[in-house]
This record gives sequence, C-alpha cells and structure tokens, in this order.
Amino acid sequence: MNLLNLNILKRLALVAMAVWVVGCSSTSHVDNYQSEKSTSVSADWIKLDTVKAGKFDTGKMWTFDFPPKDYFKSEYKFNATDEWLDNVRMSALRFANYCSASFVSEDGLVMTNHHCGRQSVTEVSSEIEDLPKNGFFAEKLEDERKVEGLFVDQLVSIKDVTEEIQAAIDTCKNDSDKPAAKTAKAKELESNLNKETGNKVSVITLYNGGRYSLYEYKTYKDVRLVFAPETQLGFFGGDPDNFTYPRYALDFTFFRVYDDEGKPLKTKNYYKWSPKGAAAGEPVFVVGNPGSTNRLFTVAQLEYQRDISHPLTLTMLNGLVHVYEEYLKEHPEKKFELQDNLFSYANSQKAYGGILSGLRDPYLMQKKRDFEKNFKTAIFAKETLKNNYGHLWEKIAGTRKELSEISWKSAAYQLNPRTTSGYFMVASNLVNLAKQLQLPEDQRDAKYKGEMLDSTIAKLFPKKFNEDLNYKLLAFNLDFFGMLLGENDSLVTALTNGKKGKAAADYVLSKSVVKNAESVMAVAKKGADAILNSGDPLINYVAKTQDLGKELMAKAREISTREAAYVQLLGRAVYDVYGTSIPPDATFSLRIADGVVEGYKYNGTVAPPVTTFYGLYDRFYSYTGSEEWDLPKRWQNPPEEFDLATPVNFVSTNDIIGGNSGSPVINQKAEVVGLAFDGNIESLPGQFIFHTESNRTVSVHSAGMLEAIQDLYQAKRISNELKNGKISE
Repeated sequence: MNLLNLNILKRLALVAMAVWVVGCSSTSHVDNYQSEKSTSVSADWIKLDTVKAGKFDTGKMWTFDFPPKDYFKSEYKFNATDEWLDNVRMSALRFANYCSASFVSEDGLVMTNHHCGRQSVTEVSSEIEDLPKNGFFAEKLEDERKVEGLFVDQLVSIKDVTEEIQAAIDTCKNDSDKPAAKTAKAKELESNLNKETGNKVSVITLYNGGRYSLYEYKTYKDVRLVFAPETQLGFFGGDPDNFTYPRYALDFTFFRVYDDEGKPLKTKNYYKWSPKGAAAGEPVFVVGNPGSTNRLFTVAQLEYQRDISHPLTLTMLNGLVHVYEEYLKEHPEKKFELQDNLFSYANSQKAYGGILSGLRDPYLMQKKRDFEKNFKTAIFAKETLKNNYGHLWEKIAGTRKELSEISWKSAAYQLNPRTTSGYFMVASNLVNLAKQLQLPEDQRDAKYKGEMLDSTIAKLFPKKFNEDLNYKLLAFNLDFFGMLLGENDSLVTALTNGKKGKAAADYVLSKSVVKNAESVMAVAKKGADAILNSGDPLINYVAKTQDLGKELMAKAREISTREAAYVQLLGRAVYDVYGTSIPPDATFSLRIADGVVEGYKYNGTVAPPVTTFYGLYDRFYSYTGSEEWDLPKRWQNPPEEFDLATPVNFVSTNDIIGGNSGSPVINQKAEVVGLAFDGNIESLPGQFIFHTESNRTVSVHSAGMLEAIQDLYQAKRISNELKNGKISE
C-alpha cells in the first residue's frame, strides 16, 4: 500500500553496508535462500553486448538547485519560470522526518498520505474513539486537533557551499580523515546560518559529493488534524494490492498549520486545486522528498547488494513475515497489537524482493555496466581526470570485497532487538552482567554498582514477555545463524546440537536458564562464574560471539569510512563529466520529477491510466468477505449524488521512491491533480535504475478526493476550501 517506509529503509540500510542487522527465517525460507545463492539468471535470449545505457537510467529526480528548464521546454513546450519554480518549492513540505506534503490553501491546509498521517490519527483519538477505524472530520475550525510533536518543514532558501566543503576535505592527507573533515565543515556552515536566521539548516550532499548545498527550512510545529478517511479506505487492498496497479485507495489525509498566535497560517505559497485532475497524456510533476537511491553506485557496489546484502535482508524479512503470519493465525486476538509490525515487514519484503529481482536481471545490470564503461571512457580520455579519478573503481571494488569477506559472520554475531528472539536478548543481558561483575566495582558502569545492581538484575528478564512469539523467533534465529555460519560450524553445533527449526528451539530451551524471570534472577545472583559456566547454549553463543561481533562491526566501519572518501571523489568525477544533465541520487531533499499520465502493459494486458470508484466496488463485491477489500457501512450505501464514474487513482511516468509518499502531483499551472502514494511492482528496481517503459507512480486523483470529501463524507467545509483555496465564510 505504501512506498517503502522511509524509517524501515533507514534501519535496513545498515544491512546494505555491513549486514549488521540480524534477522530470522523459517527453515523453508532459509533452505530456499541457500538454493538461490548459486542460481544465476539465464541471459541466453539477450545479446548483452547490444544493451546500452538509457538517457534516463539515473532518473528524473531533478533538484531545485539545478532545475532542467531547457529540458522541460523541449519535452513539454513548458516554460518553468523562476517565479513558477519558487512558488512550487515553497508550496511543498517535508512531513516530519519520513514523508512529503504540501500546502493546498492560503489558510495553511496541508495534504499528505493517509499512511503518513495514520500514527497522528491514532494519537489524537480519545479513549472512547476509534478514529483509525471510523475516520475523522473536524466540522468546525475549533474542532481541528493538534498533534503533539508533529511538524512540517518548508524549504525557504538554497545556497551552494561546494567550494567550502571540498576545500575542507582536500586539506586531509589520509582518506580516513576526509569524512570527519566534511562533517565538521558542514556543521560549522549549518551552525552559522542557524544563528543568523533561527531556522533549521542542513548541508545536502549531491552527486555523492560532486556538489554540496546549504538548505534552510522554516519549521512549523503547530500542526492539527483536519480530515482523515477510514483506514479501510486509505489502506484499501491491504498487502495484496501493495505495489500494484490498478488501485482504488483513498490514501489521503489533511492537516492544518497554525501560526504562533494559534491562528490558521496565512501563506501565499500553496497549490490550487484542479477539480477535474489530470487526463491521459497530460504532463504532470511530482514535488517531494525522495528518500534514497543508489543509481550512481558502481557495478561493484550493486553486485555486493545483489550477492550479499539484499539476499540477507530479504531472508531476514521472509523469516519475520513467516513468524508473524503464523503467530497471528494462532493468536488472532493479538492482531491489533502486532498487525502493523507484520505489514511493515511485508511491505519491506515486497520492496526488497523487487529490488533484488532487478539486480538479478541481466538486462538492467548490463545497462549499468554500459553506463560505467562510458563514464570510465570519459575519465580516461583526459589525463587530469584520469589522474584524479581513474583509480576509484578498483578501490571501491576492493572495499566491497573486504566487506563480502566479513558480512556473513557479522550478520550472525549481531543481535538486533527488533528481529531477534527475546531469549537471545536476555542471554545477552546476562553476559553483559557477567562481564561487569568480573571488573572491580569502581570500573563498572553505573547501573552495575551498589544499589543500582539489584535494580539492573531485576530488569534482566522483561516484565512483558510473549513466550509463543519469542519461541518462534528463536527457531528462525537458530536456522538463520546456521545458514550464515554453516551447519558444521562449531558455534552452530554447540548451539543447536545439530537440530533445526522448532526441534533446535526445544533443545536450546531445555538446556537454558533464560526461560523465565525466576531462573534468570537465580543465576544472576550467583555471579559471573555461574552465568558463564551455566552450560546454557544461548549464553555460550553470546559470550563467544559478542566481542567478535563488535570487532567485525568496527572493521566494517573502517572499511566504510575509506570507501566514503572514494565515493566522494567519484561524485566529483560524475559532476565533472555530466554536470547537471543527470540528477543526483535521492537524499530525502526536495526534488521535482516530470512525467505524463500513461498506462502500461502488464500481465498480458494493458493497465488503464485512470481507475474509477466503479472499480472499488467491483473489488468489494468480487472479494466478498475478504478483509483487505471490505468497505465501511457508509461506503456500502453511498448517497445518490456520489458519482461512481469519478476517477479515484491514476498512474504516471514520474520518478519516485520511498519518502515521496505524500508528494503532490501538479500540472503546469501548479494545480493539484493528484497525490502520490505508491509505485507499481515494476518500479521497485528504481532503487538503482529508472526503467521508463513500465515504471509507474500510483496516485490518488484530485477529482476522486474531492468527490469523496464533498459527496460521500459530506465534509463541505473542506471541499469548499479546496475549491476556493481558502477557508469559506
């Protein structure tokens, strides 16, 4: 249903470099992964030597630093003036630290996705309400509910600071010192402007270090909920429809920004509303904050993702999804508590599966190789460029080889509380306690001294401990570690006694002292020797791998630091050769992406450019009794004036990625014609290459939003504000 969640993406990005995040997987998932490791994609039907890089392989996420005015004019006969660009930039917003948004009225009305605002809807619900289920509409201005801690950022100025940052980097003789020098200079520049204006300031890295810009943001902290449809409509289709099209989701929510005096913010920069929205073939622009792409990665970096980091991440996600699905099937009463976890993992599972599929596609990878070949040719054609940059590909290939050599053990030796069984985490707590108790008291950490020690011991085993869920996680952890280290590894055999899955979990727990709070307290009070000599397989595993894991993590950091210097230089090379003719990789900073409303071929048929509410009801009646396509009662009996022929969703050729959730889709008049909320399955390799033939952005249609708000929800206060661009008297 969503673009890859940006927070999930940030967490899983740790895996992509050092594979530090440890996951869990079922025996079947682990076995499947082991068989996949040696599987190569047959490319006999493709003459790879004829495959060439495409003009837009690096995408269309243009910056407002270097907007492609000439390209817009030649492609769309559209003159994007400075005035137009300034208004478009100032009307766009960054929604907290994970989504995009925009002003859609002069009175501070803000539009974003339902899945971006879902947490806020929950937070403003009272104990007697279920706003996620029933939706919310503030009938009067004074009914709009403030969301504590929610903020939006408006990009108010951009300054080029490339010379200052690169000069600081160039003072360093050692590559390992360069990232720190860059960070220090960036913080200095940010601090100076912050002191001058009081605004939030960030140095944005573009072209992996080819350019640097100082972005100044006006932050608004009084943000109030105005309107949200039921989760069932914002989430319509659930996980089965996630990253697919045709779609029928009302994934939108409206908030309002208030000024320091507690009144609706007055702003001259906002997008007017297009009641009719966009039609097939019409040029449209997505304005938002794409999170992260790797389109300027070297082939060696992409091959590392293909062969190491992404398969491990996907195996981890496969295991988590399997565990939570199995658990919730057995314990449906826990659905409210754990369903969001399952959806997040399933969302990421589908996303990483699509990215990995693209990385294993010989055609797409050959396009990347051709781009790299052409890039190298340009570098080696000039002596100065060759001397400055010619060594970088070999250096980066070397760092990736170093990471490959430690990745499997690094993943096996790290215990991440989000993905690891609580039994392992309790064992880790006990090992930490034992190590501290072996030290003289004056050398221990504060919580292991005096009166604090008893309190620490009391907290070794969590008060709330889900035995069934942690048992399933334990079984998958054990199989996953066995896959990473090999079944005959001495650590694995000592841990599992050669058993797998639930049999391994049963064996471990039969020998373990971490089964419950009482046994944990008992062994803890006996001291360090009792803990470390308990014969507990989990404690033994943690004790033998904990320090090794830290060493591998430190080594991975050192490798990554060296590589960062090479990547920064390569970014300069990219800019020296291509300039702004190609866009930089996404960095969760504001971009404008062009495209047209257009369907595409899929599954032996053709996807329509626009869907209507008729399709929503077709899904409802075709999947009778299915939770994903159920409808609330008010939707089952819509009012007579509700027009089912109104467009609800559409697809376009715009370039988006996670972080673009909530981005407005506008026309050449800077009018809202839609709201981006997803990409199709074919868009998932867009993490590393923009494939123009079938990569599509999926958006809510402005006409559909207006029709639902006005004629189904009867929220005419909001529909009138959208149509008039201001609060109606």
